[in-house]
Amino acid sequence: MLQFVELSNGETIAYREKGTGAIPFVILHGNMSSSAHFDILFERMPDDVKVIAPDLRGFGQSSFKNEINSLEDFAGDIIEVINQLEIAEFYLGGWSTGGGVAMEIAAKLKERVLGLVTIESVGIQGYPMFKKDAQGQPIAGEFLKTKEEIAQDAVQVAPVLQAYKENNKELMRAIWNAVIYTHGQPEEARYEMYLDDMMTQRNLVDVDYSLVHFNMSHKHNGVVEGNGRIDQIQCPVLVFQGDRDLVVPPSMGEGIRDAFGERATYVTGDWGHSPFIDVPEMLCERIDSFLKTNK
Repeated sequence: MLQFVELSNGETIAYREKGTGAIPFVILHGNMSSSAHFDILFERMPDDVKVIAPDLRGFGQSSFKNEINSLEDFAGDIIEVINQLEIAEFYLGGWSTGGGVAMEIAAKLKERVLGLVTIESVGIQGYPMFKKDAQGQPIAGEFLKTKEEIAQDAVQVAPVLQAYKENNKELMRAIWNAVIYTHGQPEEARYEMYLDDMMTQRNLVDVDYSLVHFNMSHKHNGVVEGNGRIDQIQCPVLVFQGDRDLVVPPSMGEGIRDAFGERATYVTGDWGHSPFIDVPEMLCERIDSFLKTNK
């Protein structure tokens, strides 16, 4: 059942909660999804783990009153949710875009985050989007930087915006089958629920812009200089990166692993961008073990 938190910026953040653990595991979803996509996690995690999964601003049942210009904007929302729920210490996880938001939170609340789990996460230097040639192929070194440029991208953005505008779930299904559910798919009833949920997104261009400008490293990413905030994250880190991920390349997961050195546990194997569908038992077992090892 969804619950709601009213924020000082006027936004309303929805969240789902399950389990009885004393120290919560807060997990954040990715682009084109919401907390509804964590249903398998809720079903499979043991009851002694308390899972809290918010809908980020502009996704699912959360509001979208203020534009988003960075993953820090998402992080600020979630930090206020955590504070209003009076959560002192917690574990933190993020899938895809949610991984970047989780890293921002872990840097800001370094004394309260006991462990960080990244699942097919955007890398520490962000997610570049390139201009395209006449054949629709990316032009190396020529980055999309503004929201206007991103909105006009005919390959990565326009088809998704079209699906939203037309409420075209079959187009969205085709997109997900092409890049995410490439080997396995959810059972049909679950997939239909996911598709209905995907149509709630109202912030696609803002999210893509924020990913392009995200850079917690010490290097320039082609768009912005790194801010070095990755050094503020002090907790153990569990990194999941599938060999078959067509959305987030393995180099991004490897970059997260390398940034944390010996504090990182790197888990890779034969899955794509959604290990929740491809390898749910392994994913939940490794998360559960990580949380209980780092009490």
